[in-house]
Amino acid sequence: MALPAGSLLTLTPQGLYCRAAGAWIDPWRPVPRALITHAHADHARPGCGGYWAIGASETILRQRLGAGIKLIPVDYGALHRIGEARVSFHSAGHVLGSAQIRLEAGDESWLVSGDYKRCADPSCTPFEPVQADVFITEATFGLPIYRWQGGAAVAREIRAWWQAAPERPSILFAYAFGKAQRLLAELAAIGVEEEVLLHGAVEALMPAYREAGVRLPPTLAASAVPRSENLAGRLVIAPPSAHRSVWMKRFKLPQTAFVSGWMAVRGARRRRGYERGFVLSDHADWPGLLQSVRQSGARQVYVTHGNSDGLARYLREVEGINAEPLEEARPGQAAEGEED
Repeated sequence: MALPAGSLLTLTPQGLYCRAAGAWIDPWRPVPRALITHAHADHARPGCGGYWAIGASETILRQRLGAGIKLIPVDYGALHRIGEARVSFHSAGHVLGSAQIRLEAGDESWLVSGDYKRCADPSCTPFEPVQADVFITEATFGLPIYRWQGGAAVAREIRAWWQAAPERPSILFAYAFGKAQRLLAELAAIGVEEEVLLHGAVEALMPAYREAGVRLPPTLAASAVPRSENLAGRLVIAPPSAHRSVWMKRFKLPQTAFVSGWMAVRGARRRRGYERGFVLSDHADWPGLLQSVRQSGARQVYVTHGNSDGLARYLREVEGINAEPLEEARPGQAAEGEED
């Protein structure tokens, strides 16, 4: 459904727009002023006149959008006057520098979640509950079957899988920004100190996390290892795009695994062609979605991405909350399983 006419936020051909601030949130096309929830490619696009974003995301935003972009770095919780609106950014717990954006003008307050998760993650700032009159929430994993265990438990499963095959390279496939670094941080947290090899797309994003002080094991670009070196027993992290690519040819008889929330679905690993699947997501699970809606105290909830219809219906019929799906038709949205 569309947003009501005259409300603080409206949908335009460029995306979600706040007239009072003269700004778009995660715009789909170039606009004069963009408020960015995080640096994933389907939320931060090139060509805007200016970008407001959490300072921790600056390095990655400049890598992805251009070193010369006009960027206004902000801190979590700071209140900014933009046009006629009061705007603040609050941690979403999704990836490094991710934020929910709260906008207030007149007697209306809206909270746009972006992507978020509620479970602990040693690679980024935890989710902050924020209240507003209206809450726009994602629903990537908006079904009761999605319930995550802690990252430390998954890291221990991965370590056991890797160390059980000392005669083979072990290649973990995970999204290059966010998931890969979380995996490394989770491994470091359980005591892994061995050097981990990284695909170039992952290695390029590591400086931002090291600058932020995230504890990580030693890493090395796989391309820096001589081709004559035996990689048996080494752990390698690569993006899904590298699976079945020419890049894989240097690894002799590797065991492969995909790390994703979608691995909770029976048959997903087999369909994607991986030997093993580990369930770890950077989006909220079903209990996390419900908890966040309740804590927002919102009188109206709009649900976007994923199972928006199902979550909205549950909120209305079971929770007694006014909720409707909001289909943004975001162009170029990341493929299922690549940002989860």
